Amino acid sequence: MTISLHFAVALLIGVAFGLLFQRDVRGYGSCMGWGLGFGIFWWFFGPLTLLRLASGMPLDWSAEQGSAVFGSLVGHILYGLILGVAYATIDKIWVRLFIQSDPLNREIEGPGLHILRSLGWGAIAGLLGGLASMPVMIATGVLPKVAGVDSTLLGLRGVFIHLSVSAAIGMTYGLLFRDEASAPGDATTWGCLFGLIWWYLGPMTLLPLLLTGVCDWSTDAASALLPSLLGHLIYGAVTALIFFLFDRRYTRSLLLDPRTSPRELRRLRPVGTPAPALWLFALSLGVLLPILLG
Repeated sequence: MTISLHFAVALLIGVAFGLLFQRDVRGYGSCMGWGLGFGIFWWFFGPLTLLRLASGMPLDWSAEQGSAVFGSLVGHILYGLILGVAYATIDKIWVRLFIQSDPLNREIEGPGLHILRSLGWGAIAGLLGGLASMPVMIATGVLPKVAGVDSTLLGLRGVFIHLSVSAAIGMTYGLLFRDEASAPGDATTWGCLFGLIWWYLGPMTLLPLLLTGVCDWSTDAASALLPSLLGHLIYGAVTALIFFLFDRRYTRSLLLDPRTSPRELRRLRPVGTPAPALWLFALSLGVLLPILLG
């Protein structure tokens, strides 16, 4: 019964996400961002509010209660990310099958070439982002732990692992966040959000699972990993900015061609969307809650 109730609530939250954010979904990256923000909102509205009211307990919005249910915050964030990716996938399949299926309006560049170009630019941008964040990671003593090196000294092995992981994560940025930014400032902010996402996915979840088989979502674990949060934000910002420079140069050449300019104008995110509200909400709470509750 508990499992059935859990999936029923998850289904209702997913339906609410589709009703509220359908017009704001332009790609995987923005959908993950909205999912992250929606997950944080439901952490406040669910475990801290509705669940206590349904259990007949008084409301408790103190820092102590927030620390006690901090693990569910990470769970809600991961749920929001998965919800965003799933919704973006379903939306793209629907558009591809029922809206863009006209054979007379085929794109000049195939999807395979588009993906390869995104992967290449993302790898180079991620490599440069890893180099930019490396001094912070070394100064805080986080890089050996992130690289899985059981030593306070950082050798070539740690540098190689760090840069390889940075390039691989940069490739995911190229696939997920391409066409989301229309200005350098937008790209930098999307990159910070991307770095925040990977802080919750990487050091908080995937890295402990790979090294120990168990992930720790406690406030103590989050406090110990706070130095790496700054490194992840720097990495995301630099990666996104470098990728934007690659993409803008290529997009300018496409805008000069009358065959491709209408498609490129439709693909780019226009000015005046709710994206700044997402940046403010997700970045401020995603960064401040581990600091305040820890």
